[in-house]
Amino acid sequence: MKPTCARAYVPTKANRAELERREKNMIQRVALWAAGLGVLATAGLVSVEQAFAGDGAPKCSVATLKGRYLFGGGTATLFPPAFGLTEQAIGSAAGFHIFNGNGTGHDYVTFTLNGIDQHVPSPNDLTYTLKGDCTGTYAVVGGGPTFDIFVSPNGDEMTSINTNEGAAGSFTPSRRVWPK
Repeated sequence: MKPTCARAYVPTKANRAELERREKNMIQRVALWAAGLGVLATAGLVSVEQAFAGDGAPKCSVATLKGRYLFGGGTATLFPPAFGLTEQAIGSAAGFHIFNGNGTGHDYVTFTLNGIDQHVPSPNDLTYTLKGDCTGTYAVVGGGPTFDIFVSPNGDEMTSINTNEGAAGSFTPSRRVWPK
């Protein structure tokens, strides 16, 4: 029996050019893929760095609150002299805040005392502060109520509690329903 000899593959000039083209194409794809991963990784690290300080705590600023936030509160017992009352009353409010992202905004609100609509003119201008730990205050301009606020680090939710003397009331978390 004769041993079979394997023929060596000898690429032609045309085959060699095709192989080189495929190799170059593969290298370009790998390079683009690696560059894309690098961009994604960098963007992720920048986002994490912006959201957290060196101690891992979230960072907020007045720009964190931007957009329209719905709010509604349960009933609250109000005591004189809150809102000019001469006797104890039950108050309730609902509406929405618009925060401009710069420490100013507007409230659109319906407010009732003992079930009677107080016909609060809307909008009411407001000012607010927000510290790096996502706590702050807001006040209705012109002597209106004041509140302590607590905001989610991404600004999607906030909650508040009335800080006026004689008033008790807090609001369940308000969600941002429109970004502007």
